[in-house]
Amino acid sequence: MTTSSVSKGCFVFKPSAKKKKTLSLEDHFTHGCEDAENSQTRFQICQHLWDKIKTDSEILQDELYRNILDSLLDFTKKCSVTRQHSDWASQMRASEIPTAALVLGVNVPDHEMTFQSLFELLQQSVTPFVTSIQAKECGALKHLMKRVLERLMGTTVVDDDEEEEEAEQNSALLHKNVYCSLSTLCDWYDSKTKKSRTGTPGKKRNSSSDEQQPPIVIIFKDLEAFNPKVLQDFILICSRYIERLPLMFIFGIATSPSTIQHMLPHSVSSLLCIELFQSLACTQHLSTVIDKLILTHHFPFKLNGKVMQVLMSIFLYHDFSVRNFTKGIQLALLEHFHSQPLSVLCCNKKEALRNMTKLSDSNLEKIRLLPSFKRYVEKQETQDQVNLLTNDGHVKEVCQKLIKDLHKYHKNFYPVLRCLHTLTSSLPRYPLGKQLRELYLVCLEKNVWENEDYLTAMKLLKMLAKDELVRMLQRCEEILQPVKSKKMRNTVVQLKDLLTTFKQLDISAETPCVEDTITSPVKDLQKKTDLFQLQKTLLEMNRSRRAKRLSPFEALRNEAVEFIDNLVKSHLSPPESQTLNEVCYYSSSATVRRHLNATPRTSIQAALSSPYYYLQNEILKTDDGSVSNTAPDICIAYKLHLECGRLINLYDWLEAYSTVVSAAEGNDSDSGATGKVDEIKHARFIQAVSELEFLGFIKPTKQKTDHVARLTWGGC
Repeated sequence: MTTSSVSKGCFVFKPSAKKKKTLSLEDHFTHGCEDAENSQTRFQICQHLWDKIKTDSEILQDELYRNILDSLLDFTKKCSVTRQHSDWASQMRASEIPTAALVLGVNVPDHEMTFQSLFELLQQSVTPFVTSIQAKECGALKHLMKRVLERLMGTTVVDDDEEEEEAEQNSALLHKNVYCSLSTLCDWYDSKTKKSRTGTPGKKRNSSSDEQQPPIVIIFKDLEAFNPKVLQDFILICSRYIERLPLMFIFGIATSPSTIQHMLPHSVSSLLCIELFQSLACTQHLSTVIDKLILTHHFPFKLNGKVMQVLMSIFLYHDFSVRNFTKGIQLALLEHFHSQPLSVLCCNKKEALRNMTKLSDSNLEKIRLLPSFKRYVEKQETQDQVNLLTNDGHVKEVCQKLIKDLHKYHKNFYPVLRCLHTLTSSLPRYPLGKQLRELYLVCLEKNVWENEDYLTAMKLLKMLAKDELVRMLQRCEEILQPVKSKKMRNTVVQLKDLLTTFKQLDISAETPCVEDTITSPVKDLQKKTDLFQLQKTLLEMNRSRRAKRLSPFEALRNEAVEFIDNLVKSHLSPPESQTLNEVCYYSSSATVRRHLNATPRTSIQAALSSPYYYLQNEILKTDDGSVSNTAPDICIAYKLHLECGRLINLYDWLEAYSTVVSAAEGNDSDSGATGKVDEIKHARFIQAVSELEFLGFIKPTKQKTDHVARLTWGGC
């Protein structure tokens, strides 16, 4: 049912008896699918991995922020004890309000989970009187006072403006409300602490516990967003009640501790006893999340290089939010399992082999269409190719072997990746990146040993001193030791033999001189950061190495580097080279970017240019991409403004708009009514122009009074 009205109004429609059924997430997986069993299995695997990502990320955040939360707990306990001391220094300190300046960083979306953990820990370990407030709730001082009292006391609080009105409307319930004042909070706090100090009959009370009063902790979640005047007045009022109320503040700061100095003058900040607490950097938090969630063979779902690059770009250039990064992984997980029927094999090895035997003929045909499987078939003999393309039973047997190989690949890939990062992360200028995630992105794109930076890193490794090289190889042994695979066990044995040879190597008195002459340029490289100097030194080292005979240490060092190079070439091939990688790796970076990195201007332009796409009204449907004359007023005005230049004459714009609208109303083009601007059309045009100005497409200009300036160019 539709209505047409010039003025705004409220229209009542009787709802239909039938209600549209809302599909659940599980229904979306199974809706319209021929293979219901496959869809149900995919949903269960997706749900399990979704819960695992959520649980593991929360556990990681708790572990990473445990130290700073424990420090805050110690601070609150120490401040509550300080009030009981009688010496002069403690009394002077007790006259100030203890304040913890908690610097959490600019990753604001992650702050809520940290504050929630802090809130729960404070209530469990320190005091039951904890409250948290946000700037959007406290535009004025009375709102701030009201929020604090209501959340601490658990009752309705009225201020001066509300008291008379509420008394007239509902005088019977007025006794349940309290007056908005800190004196009211003092009376309430005294009554609460007296009840808690009253011991059980028959038990001897401890005098020290009777004197101890739990503090009242107020958490300001977003300090920068608060009105400085409101905050100053609140602190001044609280300082007058510090002898009666053991108040304590926690400032959540996203930028810098100097924010306190900018917001509070010295007369106010001197009333606070501030202690600084610095949280973990969000980049370190991200590295830990990637290391634990992605760079492990225990988590079967993977992201290809382009999707990882999109998520990293959004993190580094938008919000620095690890929480949003994790949501991006969950989004890719959901899209992968919803769009890829073969994702039923994206699970642990035992379950994947079992699901492989249950695949239908249609899913086996989808396997044959995979690009990686086509490449695998092309490498086989002619008879094997025929069997793989025609015999379903043979395909299942081969795919079971390929799934085992894919799991072995992941099992060996990540330990070798960490070994390579251990060897290259301490080299001058970090040729393959300082962070493990940077090296991982390089390995996802192509063969890492074909990268110029990799070749540079291998040359620098051949210039390391003995102690440093041995230390790196020992670290590699520790990384590879826990891996339970035959190839890795053989690799560890060879690595141990190399280390034993290094220890047994007896370097003569002349050898250190040769080694020093070779390794001294590395020390110079660590001091210099010029790329030209680095290339020049490497060329000099190549010439000197050709001219001089290698010492036993140099020969062994080259052998160790060759061993690492062969290890990398054996296990760090890109995932796209593996057969059936499509079942585990999600590759649609455009979908992730469209969902996470929204482009509002493009969406608005699409809606104004093609209103049928959003409104689904057949009258608005056009074939040539133009806007129908029955479209909403703002769409017509937008289409007409695209035909204008930098400055738009409002009268000409109005005439053109009136002509289009009149044609939509069915007026004859030869009659005098066409193009006539009546009051209703004029009002509709003004509203459309105002909406375009609000959306940022036009603005008033002082160059011509009857013109507006156009602000956007180019369509969507």
